Amino acid sequence: MDFLQPVDWADALAVKAEMPDAVPIAGGTDVMVALNFDAARPSALLDLTKIGEIADWSVSNGHVRLGAGVTYTKIIDQLGRMLPGLAMAARTVGSPQIRNRGTAGGNLGTASPAGDCHPPLIAAGASVEVASIRGTRIVGIDDFFLGAKRHALDPDELIAAVHIPIPSGPEQFSKIGTRNAMVIAVAAFSLALHPDRKLVGTGIGSAAPTPRRAVQAEQFLAEAITEEGLWESRAEMPEVVATEFGRLVSQAAAPIDDVRGTAAYRRHALAVMARRTLGWAWQDYRRQEA
Repeated sequence: MDFLQPVDWADALAVKAEMPDAVPIAGGTDVMVALNFDAARPSALLDLTKIGEIADWSVSNGHVRLGAGVTYTKIIDQLGRMLPGLAMAARTVGSPQIRNRGTAGGNLGTASPAGDCHPPLIAAGASVEVASIRGTRIVGIDDFFLGAKRHALDPDELIAAVHIPIPSGPEQFSKIGTRNAMVIAVAAFSLALHPDRKLVGTGIGSAAPTPRRAVQAEQFLAEAITEEGLWESRAEMPEVVATEFGRLVSQAAAPIDDVRGTAAYRRHALAVMARRTLGWAWQDYRRQEA
């Protein structure tokens, strides 16, 4: 196995073009597990840890451009207020050592249905910036995941960054597993309220072949809030609305039975998490009243 270590982004893209089978590695929190268990044996590893261009973030036109090499720890420490949903998810990833090494770009590159960063990125309406020597293109998050551990990148492309709209309202994230820390999610759910557009965003994790939105649940909740005048009044969320929202989120999933949980349990957990995250987010929204 070759170990390739480009010194800048242009060099990395050139190497990827020449060796499209080379597997990118940054934190190594997923790649090394696969290597250690002999689940993968790539011809080459493309180490991106020396590339400063992807290790930082910036703000422009109401979006955060999050470099693919930004670690979970950096997201938590520097973006907790600006991107609360993503920061909440980042706090649930592994141990402090893993969060110091793992990256949002690596999470996307693995494209696991259980990736913790995926639900909040979907709920926020993020997009993924991918690059090759042919140029750069933007892939909407809804089009990024093609199947279990399959994404929309061409063989010569690398993830450069994620573009995340700065939220106008509260965001929440919830994850359930066999214990409280260092665990792969049995199911995960993220919610984003967008009062500026009177819309709702959702993201489901670990309960379908790919991370996904609960489209009908989003439409129902946004319409219910608008019809009841709740965006303006900030009155309490009716229990019947929260219950139906949870039911529609559960209905949007396509879970399976596996060693971590049954499909029925995942559906039940998603309904509960949807109601709870809506309650937390709506209380936050009510507290924001001037």
